[in-house]
Amino acid sequence: MPVAAVPPASLPDLFAAFNQLTVLIVGDVMMDAYVWGKAARLSPEAPVPVVNVSRTEQRLGGAANVALNVQALGATPLLCAVIGQDQGGDQLLELLQSNNLSAQGIVRSGHRPTTVKQRILAHGQQLLRIDSEVETDLNAAEDTDLTARFELLLSRADVVIFEDYDKGVLSETSIQHFIQLARQRGIPTVVDPKKKNFLAYRNCTLFKPNLKELREGLKLEFGDTEADRPDFEAAVARLREVLTPEIVLVTLSERGVFVENGELTRTYIPAHLRSISDVSGAGDTVISIAALCVALGLPAPVTAALANLGGGLVCEQVGVVPIEKSLLLAEAQEKRVL
Repeated sequence: MPVAAVPPASLPDLFAAFNQLTVLIVGDVMMDAYVWGKAARLSPEAPVPVVNVSRTEQRLGGAANVALNVQALGATPLLCAVIGQDQGGDQLLELLQSNNLSAQGIVRSGHRPTTVKQRILAHGQQLLRIDSEVETDLNAAEDTDLTARFELLLSRADVVIFEDYDKGVLSETSIQHFIQLARQRGIPTVVDPKKKNFLAYRNCTLFKPNLKELREGLKLEFGDTEADRPDFEAAVARLREVLTPEIVLVTLSERGVFVENGELTRTYIPAHLRSISDVSGAGDTVISIAALCVALGLPAPVTAALANLGGGLVCEQVGVVPIEKSLLLAEAQEKRVL
């Protein structure tokens, strides 16, 4: 059940309170596979480089990377997703186990593959990406199994994260059912949307698109400069009309984040100057931090400021990596977030 308490008054207390939370993450999990090597010659069979493999690596991606971020922040993640009865699924379950992540909410299907994104890299460059996936909706049996796992795990959750990558695990019907179940129990819901189900997340607690998703989801055109602010804010108002979320949090890339709370108070938080190495996975970190803050009842501007800090910190790392809690706390104290 959700934590019912006064929000922590200090940052150390807040970060300690993260350790008491359980987060249910429902959506699309995937495997991020990497093949590194050297490309010294072209193939005699076709005008493509021959890569001599030096090492390979498999990492948890999608909703599973959100689980890693939640875990890194000290909370307990519970994953709810559908994977295939295939090698990718076996590897994903092995990685969950090695990272001490529960597989209780994972459904295995013989009708769809595990989403695997394999990247071929040489000399610091990505030469090719091979995606093994389907984007069709779950069949009736898979949907029934997923719903049963969600209902089982919901009783242990303080907050629910919807991690949607348009791979078919979440549908408009299941999204509405899951949000309704959470609302009946007083459990907040936070959403990291994609295009297909963008308008399905009615009555969620926090909705977190980026600018591109906001434009595509509402089929509106506006720029991302200061001069475009009225059009952007009109888009947020339109989003509120359609979805009625309590909090709207929009990531603005190098311009930071925007947040609007239930009283329609708007806050723009600029990005902090950083040495950006890789933006991959920053959104996963932002939604993880935001979910924990929402579960603890923090004000929307504090939630956004802390999530903004965390998203920036992981951009300084190469590759998709979870946030380091101690670094986030130190920076939050330096910036006087609370």
